[in-house]
Amino acid sequence: MSRIASVFTRANHIALIPYITVGYPNIETTLKIVPLLASGGCDIIELGIPFSDPLADGATIQRASYEALRQGITLRSCFEVAQELRQRVEIPLVFMTYYNPVLKFGLEQFCSKCAEVGIDGLIIPDLPPEEGQELEQSIRRYGLDIIYLLSPASTEARIKLVTDRSSGFIYLVSLTGVTGARNQLPKELEGFVAIVRERTKKPLCVGFGVSTPEQARRIANVADGVIVGSRVIQLLDEDIEKPDKSNNYENTCSFIKCLRESL
Repeated sequence: MSRIASVFTRANHIALIPYITVGYPNIETTLKIVPLLASGGCDIIELGIPFSDPLADGATIQRASYEALRQGITLRSCFEVAQELRQRVEIPLVFMTYYNPVLKFGLEQFCSKCAEVGIDGLIIPDLPPEEGQELEQSIRRYGLDIIYLLSPASTEARIKLVTDRSSGFIYLVSLTGVTGARNQLPKELEGFVAIVRERTKKPLCVGFGVSTPEQARRIANVADGVIVGSRVIQLLDEDIEKPDKSNNYENTCSFIKCLRESL
């Protein structure tokens, strides 16, 4: 059993999965906030590799990615950060990236390096499972998980394909659109999760738009995990702007605590 899969073996436990952009606003912040998130009750950390054209992401994560790239964060930087984080936390670490950097680095080399530095799985929003067989071969060789996405617009055929081919968990996109904190989640969310639940026993985690403990609690009633990204980045921004030089990221950590309690 993979380290990711083991998260979902705990009875009556809903996984909390925050997203952060590696190197935003700097590497030091990434190295400090991830252990705080882990100690605050998070079960898996999604590490976003900065990319110049993050088509699945809204304005908040686009900006974080742009700033990280502007400061010189590269794929190799992300590997170095992941390796350091693996020494500091025991929970699973997942890279969220786009396919172009993976392809340019080399599929086999990328998966080998992920395993070497302690990455447990990959989320690649612009890689459809129909085109993922070659990467999946390398992923299996190095004991990683591949986490595919399903949207509410997914057809029966796509649902079957993704549920068959995903490992670790399945990422359910709560709405059609891009990432970003929202005041409300779609009223059809429960129905969407139920449709996928009928077709697989694999863990289902919901992301995109989650920004409040109330929304997280609603998701927890039907899914196995909650993914929160843009709101975490927004609160990280607030913490960074504080004049206190001994920043303990109070806003971000308080939010995570509230989410954990709501689950």
